[in-house]
Amino acid sequence: MKLAMIGLGRMGANMVRRLSRDGHELVVYDVDDTVANNLDGELSTVEAAGSLTGVLNELPTPRVIWMMVPHQYVDDTIAKLRDGGLAQGDILVDGGNSNFHQTKARGERLAEDGIEYVDCGTSGGVWGLENGYSLMVGGSDVAVRHITPILKSLAPDDDKGWGHVGPVGAGHYVKMVHNGIEYGMMQAYAEGFDLMASKDEFNLDMRQISHIWQHGSVVRSWLLDLVANALEQDVALSGLSDWVDDSGEGRWTVQDSIDQAIPTPVLTLALQMRFASRQNPSYAGRMLNAMRAGFGGHAIKPADGE
Repeated sequence: MKLAMIGLGRMGANMVRRLSRDGHELVVYDVDDTVANNLDGELSTVEAAGSLTGVLNELPTPRVIWMMVPHQYVDDTIAKLRDGGLAQGDILVDGGNSNFHQTKARGERLAEDGIEYVDCGTSGGVWGLENGYSLMVGGSDVAVRHITPILKSLAPDDDKGWGHVGPVGAGHYVKMVHNGIEYGMMQAYAEGFDLMASKDEFNLDMRQISHIWQHGSVVRSWLLDLVANALEQDVALSGLSDWVDDSGEGRWTVQDSIDQAIPTPVLTLALQMRFASRQNPSYAGRMLNAMRAGFGGHAIKPADGE
């Protein structure tokens, strides 16, 4: 299948590589044309476009355009695509972390002109190229059926790691809750290791314990693998600050729990602890940053003096 990928950051560029490996043809665009041109030179099935109008001109109809841009720039990107000739029957996919309320509104506006809108919650971070991405897809049956070959190529397997979870907005909603749960899991690991690191009486080896837990333990997970990797490099995590950012989805999850009056104390407290990290230094904060850098390649504030 031939499609476009707009936004070639940490995940977008690797998604292009994974799709290209599976035989898809891609027209790629980024505000930094160097990134697009590099992919063009690297991959024989990839062609760089110099503008969003150029993207549309190179695609067969119905056109499939996949956006991997920060949520703040989705509306601007859609507006430019519409000005460039986005038309009835075209399929626009938002694979970033957009707020599901905004996604529903965008889908309704585009549907008035017969344009299909698909929201795809995408998880996998910098490891998705090799391992595949977890894809939570919202949209019409027609649109999702049309892009299924793309979804199968991006997922870990044809029938694993992806699914059509509901109408427009459902994909981003499920991904939002996924990230809220992620906050809670990360906070639990961070607090547990902080507790053990502070137990001077036993002089516990954090590296050893992380490796023990990786095998057979009920708390083993990919996040624990990232913890073990970080501890192998620096058990004190001295190169990281304990100032932990949040990308927005944790806040949206907590707000939705308030709107529905559904108690989510663990997820809410995990978000609040990220706020606290910006006031009080801690080993737990450095541990959280080690995991964020590990799975998503997120920019991490270095420790003071680094």
